[in-house]
Amino acid sequence: MKYPVLFLTFLIASCTKVETTALQQWQHVAQGSYAAEIANDGHYAVVSSIQDGLAFWDLRQNVLKYQWQHTPEQDNLVFTLAISPDNSHVFSADQQTFALWRTDNGENVGFWQLDQSSVRDIAVSASGAHLLIGKSDGAVQHITLASGRRLEFLGHTEKINSVAMSPNGRYALSGSNDYQAYLWDTSSAQIVHSFSHPSRVSKVALDPQGRFAFTADSQSLARIWDIQTGALISTLQITARQQVFSAVRFSDDGQYLLTGAPTRSLVLWRVNDGKELQRWRVSPRKGSRPASAVVHAVAFLSPTRIISESSSGFAEVWEINYE
Repeated sequence: MKYPVLFLTFLIASCTKVETTALQQWQHVAQGSYAAEIANDGHYAVVSSIQDGLAFWDLRQNVLKYQWQHTPEQDNLVFTLAISPDNSHVFSADQQTFALWRTDNGENVGFWQLDQSSVRDIAVSASGAHLLIGKSDGAVQHITLASGRRLEFLGHTEKINSVAMSPNGRYALSGSNDYQAYLWDTSSAQIVHSFSHPSRVSKVALDPQGRFAFTADSQSLARIWDIQTGALISTLQITARQQVFSAVRFSDDGQYLLTGAPTRSLVLWRVNDGKELQRWRVSPRKGSRPASAVVHAVAFLSPTRIISESSSGFAEVWEINYE
C-alpha cells in the first residue's frame, strides 16, 4: 500500500481535540475481548473472547470467516495473537499452549506445548514459516517449522514482555523487565543492536519494511530507532505520566506511527521527530465504571483512515484530519 504525497504532508501542527466519534463501528464481541490483532493491511482481524473463542474476521466485508478453540471443553484463555505479514496464518497462544492456523481454509497447522515457563508474547513470519515466543523465564524461542529447529535466545535476564519479528523470520526484537530491548539474528542468536531504557521495556515493534524499531518502557519513554545503524531517530513527545502502549503500527511509507494504550487512547505520531499529530478515544466496554477499554490492535486502512480493535469488543474506523 503506497500513500500519496497528500498523506506525507498532512497535519503540520499537533491537534488538541480528542475525537471520540468513529466513522464506522462493528461489534465483534458481545462482552469484551481478551486480545485482538489486525493484519498489517487492515484486511483481517482475529479476536479472542471467553464466549466466542478465537474469531477471525474479514474487515472489508465485516464477515466472520472462522472460529477456533484451543480447548473446546474449557473456557478460552488465549491472551496473545499474531497475524503473519502475508495474512496467510494466525498464531495464537494461551499461557502454556500455542497454535498456528491457516486463513485460506481455517485449518489448524499444529499445537505445541511449553514444557517450562509460560508464554508472554508471540510473533509469526510470512507463510507461517517461523514462530517466535517470548517467555516468562527470560528466554525467547525461535522455531522454524519446516526443519523443526528451535533456537533459544538467552540474552535477557528477566521475563519477556514483548517480541516482534521481521517478515522473513531472520531478525527478532525482544523487550524485557531487565530494561533492555535487543535486536538479534535468529540464525545465530547474536545481538545486532541493544536499546537500553531506564525501566522495564514493555512494548517493542518492527517496521515490516526493515527501517525502524520501536521500544517503550513503563515510565513514558518511547523511542524509534534506525534498524540498520542502531541510531536513535526520535523520542515520542509524551505528556502523560507512565504512558504504556498496548498496540503499535508503522505506516507503509515510514513517516507515521500509530499507537494504542490501555487508556482507550489511539494516537498518531510523526516518526522523524516523535511529535503527536492526532488523538482518538475508542469506545469503552459496556458497563465499565469508570469507562475503560484497552486498545488491542491498530492499523492503517488508507491515507485517511485507521482502524482499531479494543477490549470493548468493537472494531472502529477513524478519520485522519487534514485540517
